[in-house]
Amino acid sequence: MLKRIYDWCIRAAHKPYALWILAAVAFAESSFFPVPPDVMLIPMALARPGRAWIYASVCTAASVLGGLLGYAIGALLYDSVGHWLIEFYGLGGKVEAFRESYAQWGAVIILLKGLTPIPYKLVTITSGFAGYNLVLFVLCSVVARGGRFFVAALLLNRYGDWIRVRIEKHLTLWVTIGVIALVAGFVVAIRML
Repeated sequence: MLKRIYDWCIRAAHKPYALWILAAVAFAESSFFPVPPDVMLIPMALARPGRAWIYASVCTAASVLGGLLGYAIGALLYDSVGHWLIEFYGLGGKVEAFRESYAQWGAVIILLKGLTPIPYKLVTITSGFAGYNLVLFVLCSVVARGGRFFVAALLLNRYGDWIRVRIEKHLTLWVTIGVIALVAGFVVAIRML
């Protein structure tokens, strides 16, 4: 099954709708979807290393736009949708502490959590709920998300063939590491809040 998904992502890189799928995943991940865009970004950049920069740009732009949706959920719909999403991820009792930390460390929180496997949707929703400055939120999001995706693009562009051989040889291992990193991100988010 993993091989079929991976192969589908590789083939998708050559389709005219590839950028739209990547953008949709990056957008959704920043506001409500649990799967990070790296799941699409990595295989697509491995299939077409010369387009890694375009893929990183699309991920960054869509992620920031999705972050604005997450921000709006936190700011305008927290009592219904935002609260439900935070509870769904098991962070309901920690939001107030996170909100208080925004008064002092908002930019640092957005930058650090945007670069890590910590689910970015938690940052976007809580930023809106905390009323964090929208312009600073967007700027920090561009830096954090762009940093994350462009570092991946640099590595995939430069070492794509070498990485692709290793991933395809040990796909289950790399997917397991990715899942562990994703779960660890949720655990860290819960403990840090």
